[in-house]
Amino acid sequence: MKKEPYKTEKDFLKAYDANAFDRPNVSVDTVIFTVSGGVLKTLIMKRENHPAQGQWSLVGGFIDVHNDQELLDTAKRKLKEKTGVKTPYLEQFCSFGSKSRDPRGWSVTTVYFALIPSEGVELEAGQGATDIKWSAVTDGKVKEKLAFDHAHILEECTERLKSKVLYTSLPVHLMPEEFTLAELQNVYEIIMGAAMDHKSFRRRILRADILEETGKMKDTGRRPAMLYRRNGNENTHFFVRNIESAQMK
Repeated sequence: MKKEPYKTEKDFLKAYDANAFDRPNVSVDTVIFTVSGGVLKTLIMKRENHPAQGQWSLVGGFIDVHNDQELLDTAKRKLKEKTGVKTPYLEQFCSFGSKSRDPRGWSVTTVYFALIPSEGVELEAGQGATDIKWSAVTDGKVKEKLAFDHAHILEECTERLKSKVLYTSLPVHLMPEEFTLAELQNVYEIIMGAAMDHKSFRRRILRADILEETGKMKDTGRRPAMLYRRNGNENTHFFVRNIESAQMK
């Protein structure tokens, strides 16, 4: 047996050369969702630099190995640098990697998806972006051609969001500060693409520990509706059973 040349791990690490092995480019991309004008939308940016200069893409970038302590730090930093947007909800989705997804060579990206309310958001094209905008998502796609494999990432992430909406409280992160139960149900239906039974939805949401009454009412044109807000519990609520859809919209 060949004897280990280093007496301690400290000695090994001191002599270790990270460049002795080929390494892929490693990045983080974020699919940012909102609901506006009755439509599910995602945030895309126009790339300032090569590769894919002038093309639309998801928001993301390379990991800063000196300053980012974990992947979530990279996601938050890139979101702020390139859009000026902060999000109350970020969830790691999955990783995508291949030799062909980026012309710069073998690359791996870890994808997060973010949920933010559309009200009060001021977009700002930042580092590496010449433009930024919300684009409507239909069947997991946007009308713009996306760079790299971002169209595939968006489609996969949209499916993940739709499946999670069936059994969680995630859509509350898309709501403004105050909202009615009917408005929350409408956001669920927009994401699911299906109508829901009003009584069943109301009963299930009110049993979950996610909302509190504001004490205020909203004129809906029929009878006033109670306004609710999140109760400060940031944990995602998981329903025992999937939320049933009444019919496809």
